[in-house]
Amino acid sequence: MINQPSAEKLSTKADSLYTIIIMAAKRARQLNGNENYLLEKYRSHKIVSRSLEEIEKDKINYRKHE
Repeated sequence: MINQPSAEKLSTKADSLYTIIIMAAKRARQLNGNENYLLEKYRSHKIVSRSLEEIEKDKINYRKHE
């Protein structure tokens, strides 16, 4: 369950909530490997929540392959 940021706020960032979850999971793996952080300050200390915050702030986006 997504608490912060809310699923409603994130739903506008991609074509589906499933896509957002995949984006967050991939970014969380990068953050776990000590990838550079994209925000100066995070509300959460959890890696997945941090990746969702980056998506919320438009620091992460995706391109649909066709």
